[in-house]
Amino acid sequence: MSGDLIRLTGLTAVGRHGVFEHERRDGQPFTTDVVLTLDAGPAAATDDLARTANYAEVADTVVRLVTGEPVDLIETLAVRIAEAVLAEQARASAVEVTVHKPQAPIPHDFADVSVTVVRRREDA
Repeated sequence: MSGDLIRLTGLTAVGRHGVFEHERRDGQPFTTDVVLTLDAGPAAATDDLARTANYAEVADTVVRLVTGEPVDLIETLAVRIAEAVLAEQARASAVEVTVHKPQAPIPHDFADVSVTVVRRREDA
């Protein structure tokens, strides 16, 4: 199988994830990057969306999970997104998901906090 990639980067939605009450109450933006590994050859040869991963559906899945049921850890959120994307995108052999929490409650100047997880279909 080929190692072609589809990248969806910077998808931002407001979620209520975190261990603190104010994070659950007020919400905050979470930005997600998703990289799908697949063989793009069949889709390219036929120009057929059904033979690739649908990044619009991936975006819908990410937003549904980010805006859905709160979790304490962005690790949990990242794994849930990765598992859902693999389950819904049959053409993908692997997925890498990075969840960014740029407004994490850290009492120091920082640019970003993120967690990246990788899941492969053979591991599922």
